Order: sequence, then structure tokens, then C-alpha cells
Amino acid sequence: MRTWWFPDNTVLCNFAAVDRLLLLEKTLDGRGRWTQAVAHEAGRSAPYHPPLRKVADGGWLGEPIEITADTELAEVERVRRAVFGGDASVPTKHLGEAETCVLITRRPEYHGSLWITDDRSAGAFARRRGITVKETYDLMSQAAVEGLVSPAEGHRLLHAMVSAGRHLHRLSQRPEDLLY
Repeated sequence: MRTWWFPDNTVLCNFAAVDRLLLLEKTLDGRGRWTQAVAHEAGRSAPYHPPLRKVADGGWLGEPIEITADTELAEVERVRRAVFGGDASVPTKHLGEAETCVLITRRPEYHGSLWITDDRSAGAFARRRGITVKETYDLMSQAAVEGLVSPAEGHRLLHAMVSAGRHLHRLSQRPEDLLY
């Protein structure tokens, strides 16, 4: 069974902020997927991070996965409200996080998949549910280890993301940190 990797919109925006979505695509190596809500969020973020416009066109995250089963929709709404603090007045707030968690935990074809997020509380919830979670830092480290980017460039990119207003929980202190 294939292990899928689900980046959330925060991760897409991090790489778009430094115009390195191609690096993200190469790091995901055909394993990337996204939900309909995350695709919608990326579309809404595109005016602020124009490279995001290329993600849907590129097809490297596949067709956005739609949730239509009543039981899954009810679980998504429960998780969105009870766990992530979503509210009825803003029906799309935290929808991508909730959809991703429900897909990975409920659909057999996505069991064992991992979620990539820099949202600390969402990541903590996912870990408690048994979902493997990575952050932007982990992807940059993987890219450096695999030779997709030099450690120096990966280090520079992480710090450039923060300079561009992105919020990362971990940063390399020196380029070599990315190799561990």
C-alpha cells in the first residue's frame, strides 16, 4: 500500500513564499495529495503567494480529494469545531485540517499516510490520533539529504520563509543541521 503525503496550506504557502514549489514537488516525489478544502485554501492564498496558482495546474498533488459520505462529513464537522475551534459563521475555517485528519484515519487507502503541517496544535492533535506528522523543516532536511538542495541553500530558504512572514516552529541553526 502506498503512503501518501498530505501537505496543508501552511506548507504550500511556505514554499510558495520563496518561489520553491518545484522543490516541494520533487521532495514529495509523487506521494503528494490534498483535500478539496486545502486546494480551495491554496486558491485563496494565491493572491498573496502567486506561485500557488501553478499547484493545481501542475497536477502533482492529484485531483483534490472530495469528502461526500455523510458519516465522513459529520466527522469532519465535529473535528473542525470541537478540536480546531471552527465555528458555524466561518464554515471553511480549519476545514482543510479536519478533512485531512478524517481521510487519514477513516479511509483504508490513506491509513499510514502522513500529514505535513506547521500548525502546532493541528500537528499535536494528529499525532494523538496516530498520524505521522512532518513540518516544513523536515521536508527541507529530506531535500538536503536526498541532494535536491544543498544544505546551505536549504538553510537559506528556511530563514527566507521566516523573513517573508511565514511561521516555522523549527529552523536550522547552521546548514549542516539539515543533514541529521
